[in-house]
Amino acid sequence: MHLAVINSHFHNYTSGLQLYVVIVKDLQLLASVVLIGLLLDIAFFIRESKSKLGSEALRIRNLVSIAAAVWFMTTLGMIFLEVANILNQPLVNAFDPVVIKSFITQTSLGKTYAITLIASLVILAILPIMKKTTGAIFALLITLIGLISPIFESHSAAAANHSLAIGSLLFHVVFISLWVGGVLGLMVINPAERELAIPRFSSLALWSVVVVAISGAVNAATRLNFAAAWGTFYALLVILKVLLTAILILIGSKHRSYIANKLTGTKAVFYLLTGEFLIMVMTLAIGGWLSTTQPPVPKGPEKVSAILSITGIAPQGNPTLSRLFWAYIPDGAFLGILILATALYIKGVRVLAKRGDKWPVGRTVAFAFGVGMADYATSGGIGIYAHFAFSYHMVGHMILGMVAPIGFVLSSPITLALRTLPQGRNSEERGIRGNLIALLNSKYVKVISNPVIALSIFDGSLFVLYMTPLFGHLMQSHAGHLFMNLHFLLAGALFFHVIIGTDPNPWQVPHLVRIIVLFAAMSIHAFFSIALLSTSTLVDGGYYSSLHISWVGDLLADQHKGASFGWAMGEIPILMALVATFIQWTRADKKETNRIDRAADRAAAMGEDDELAKYNKMLASLQRLDESEKN
Repeated sequence: MHLAVINSHFHNYTSGLQLYVVIVKDLQLLASVVLIGLLLDIAFFIRESKSKLGSEALRIRNLVSIAAAVWFMTTLGMIFLEVANILNQPLVNAFDPVVIKSFITQTSLGKTYAITLIASLVILAILPIMKKTTGAIFALLITLIGLISPIFESHSAAAANHSLAIGSLLFHVVFISLWVGGVLGLMVINPAERELAIPRFSSLALWSVVVVAISGAVNAATRLNFAAAWGTFYALLVILKVLLTAILILIGSKHRSYIANKLTGTKAVFYLLTGEFLIMVMTLAIGGWLSTTQPPVPKGPEKVSAILSITGIAPQGNPTLSRLFWAYIPDGAFLGILILATALYIKGVRVLAKRGDKWPVGRTVAFAFGVGMADYATSGGIGIYAHFAFSYHMVGHMILGMVAPIGFVLSSPITLALRTLPQGRNSEERGIRGNLIALLNSKYVKVISNPVIALSIFDGSLFVLYMTPLFGHLMQSHAGHLFMNLHFLLAGALFFHVIIGTDPNPWQVPHLVRIIVLFAAMSIHAFFSIALLSTSTLVDGGYYSSLHISWVGDLLADQHKGASFGWAMGEIPILMALVATFIQWTRADKKETNRIDRAADRAAAMGEDDELAKYNKMLASLQRLDESEKN
């Protein structure tokens, strides 16, 4: 390690404005982690009755307001510091409303801080009316969104494959925050609640440790050229963080077993958790330092590539069949979601197997098909070339929004979750499974699962996305790409769940209505494709033209080609859903016929009339009554 280089970097980061950036950044991160830990207490750790908050949860809620206020103030401080840093001016010059407004509305970094600021304000607004654990779960999700928002504009965005770097960092930050926040949550609740909460936290910690270790290794590999980066200050910080994380994993595993075996119900539990939390704070501080430190930038053509800076992917050659089928550049964020979903699905199947219950193999195969299609549409050849040409983007959209969802819907993930998620710790407590049931029975789910609403989201979003400037704005950022991909998948999953889904649905939709909705979807999709074919201007807001890809040629012609692909590919899944609906209708009729036959057999065995005979007798009695009234 070159000591002079390290001393130079250390001097730069401990003097002037950068010192304040590091301190405020660490305080902001710590406040968000404390907030997450306290919300975990209310949502999952502390006992509740029918989801209503008890006295201990209400006490913790008061602490949440303090953490949220600190998070808000430190985020506001980071905005002023970033403006001063960008202008290279003293901090006092950053207190200009016009400059601040321009920063948070016109720059990508400013917009991410604005999202975090809004998230903290939402938390502060809903705290006074938070009466149930469902409110805490909602607040926790809002906090996580605010936490990860600035990551999309972090130094990971400058890595050679910044899609993988950002994706790995997203999961790293989320799960280390859940892990550290969970430890803090155990510390602040009373001993009786702590004893009950430790088993739940242990399950969360196990998943968090695995994700933190894997995502941290992937992120370091994408951001560092290890052959040449060992002498850098950034590498020193990475090494320190790795060592502290390894120590935490070891201490955490020993603590959980030691507490469970020997210290349950004693004050020593609090002391051990405090020591673990202090090491975690050191790890978070180094993580915050890393987020404000520029990683070593590799030399070479990639450093100055405009295409790489815009898309996150190095320029690609002509799209041959071989490249379309076999090329693979991982989309870190979406791939992480797919891996996590797969791990949870496999865990559910294993829980059933240990219980002695069988899970249909066909459903597992359907899930694997959905994962494979979604991964191909985002990280495979189609996903890669979707960044460079609208025609391939539309192919990826169709796969992600209409092919992959069929696999996920037929895999019955909700049914699997309902059969395997843990229930409450007593008869009064909802638990995770109870919260899922409450969500499925909520007004929100009932509204969006209405066939007309599901159709509106599925096809209506096509017009909102491509016939407005929204598509061009979303294509300009990593967050926009992730949002689009998730929307395509979830909108398709909702629609096909209503039509051919095997999971519980608040609406008992007649099969004839399903067929009518499918024909309506086919017609609307065709109308959208014709409208896109008729366009005379580009809908991408200048995104594809900024790339200057030679093999694309005429961008408007490529846009029309994408419309044709979308029309052709969109009809096939809908036709498949029509066939599946007819099959389900036939099976339902057969099942109903068998039920009626069994009822008739039971009635005959007991010397009673079957349903048809009873119905005929009722008609006869009505006729006799009518005749008597006439006479």
